[in-house]
Amino acid sequence: MVHVVSRRAFLGMASASVFAAACRAESPPPSSASPSPGPSRIRAVAFDLFTLFDPRTVLRVADTVVPGRARALCEAWQARQFEYTWIRACAGRYVDFRSVTEESLVYAAGAQRVELSEGARATLTGAYERLDPWPDTRAALEALKRAGLVLAPLTNFSPSMIENLLASAGMRGSFDAILSTDRVRTYKPDPRAYELGPRMLGVPREAIAFAAFGGWDAAGARWYGYPTFWVNRLGVPKEELSPGADGAGSTLGELVTWVLGWPHGSRVRSAS
Repeated sequence: MVHVVSRRAFLGMASASVFAAACRAESPPPSSASPSPGPSRIRAVAFDLFTLFDPRTVLRVADTVVPGRARALCEAWQARQFEYTWIRACAGRYVDFRSVTEESLVYAAGAQRVELSEGARATLTGAYERLDPWPDTRAALEALKRAGLVLAPLTNFSPSMIENLLASAGMRGSFDAILSTDRVRTYKPDPRAYELGPRMLGVPREAIAFAAFGGWDAAGARWYGYPTFWVNRLGVPKEELSPGADGAGSTLGELVTWVLGWPHGSRVRSAS
């Protein structure tokens, strides 16, 4: 989930993810998250939404709202957005992702000394519900559906944000379920967030592939026990969070190849 974030902010977010995970370290994973019995055929794929939709859409919208100030505003906004989700998850002070997005925008605007009207704030936060799909998204989803796999986003977005986003892209019919961490009132990488996959899809975790956009999310999913593929769209450095993802690539086509070959077939380059 690294959007237009600077290297400094990116490194700060990586540290925050370790902090948030550590807050849960003394609590064992939910009972359904027992040790994996080993590789099995993939039966479902859970996606972070940014593997499917380009988060840079928000920057393009911001350019129309605050020309010349958009990049600095979005970097500050998105860095604080990550921090607020992790801090709230660690402290047990949950509010939904729409609220986090609004709160972090208000903070960023103040920090950047950018004046935003109520309408401008609504336009910017609403951009998360009108993201552009990546060019390879539809073809990849169709290929996975033809293979008989169960598909679902597994995201921090609130349920209404997910529904609005999928409706705006005409993609609601591509998914068998919608998995929002709002259901368990926490955020990734809390293990309870990833546990939504087995719980809601009725598929063991070792048979659910997780497609991560951020390296921190790939680490969280792997720690939980998912076969994990890092869709590194923006070519950012590998996280030093062992073990890394089982596979990595920059496109959903590579994800499809990896999923259909798991565990004995073609393996796209390892992220470990």
